[in-house]
Amino acid sequence: MSVNPKWPLAAAGVLLFLFLASVTVIQRPASSFWGPGRHSEKRPRLTGARPGSSNQDAGPPKPQPRTPLPQLRRPHVVVEKSAHQLTVYDGDRPVRSYRAAVGSGKGDKVREGDRCTPEGRFIICVRNPKSQFTRALGLSYPNIEDARRGLRDGLITRPEHDAIVEAARQGRRPPWDTPLGGEIMIHGGGAGRDWTDGCIALADADILELYAALAVGTPVTILP
Repeated sequence: MSVNPKWPLAAAGVLLFLFLASVTVIQRPASSFWGPGRHSEKRPRLTGARPGSSNQDAGPPKPQPRTPLPQLRRPHVVVEKSAHQLTVYDGDRPVRSYRAAVGSGKGDKVREGDRCTPEGRFIICVRNPKSQFTRALGLSYPNIEDARRGLRDGLITRPEHDAIVEAARQGRRPPWDTPLGGEIMIHGGGAGRDWTDGCIALADADILELYAALAVGTPVTILP
């Protein structure tokens, strides 16, 4: 039987085709051969924060709301100037303390314009809900001791002395237009530094809380 001389060439062509096909299959990625997902590397699973976020995005924790002052049966306020602290008492029991700023002057108040916060015993004699410093509680400065000192030192007249003494005895606001000065308040505006003309300044949130709890007639003691 004779052999067609073209057969060997055809057989060689078939072998070359099979060889090239096997090489192509081997070089193809497994994921494309078997379909998406199979034998492919799993993506890491993210836990906690969402992608692109961090714990810093949340910012500082929000302060918890403060409970209001309880009903006070025998309220009394003590201001310690050197400690920059105002404390509310119910009888002898301290209830809450606040950071307080005082006048930029040094020592006890003597006269109008000295920028000093007075020292002594006073009462809340007025309440101002429309203060430019949020709220204000006016104090009964000058008191009887201030009037006696002012008369002795020649700062005020006898009629001015008598008017201050009469107001103190009746629990009313004393004259605030004498050379001794007046309009000493507990008000808002901030307590970061001693900046007032003699008043006692609290943070705005603190004076709102204090204003809601203290009535006219509440005793206030101011210590050096």
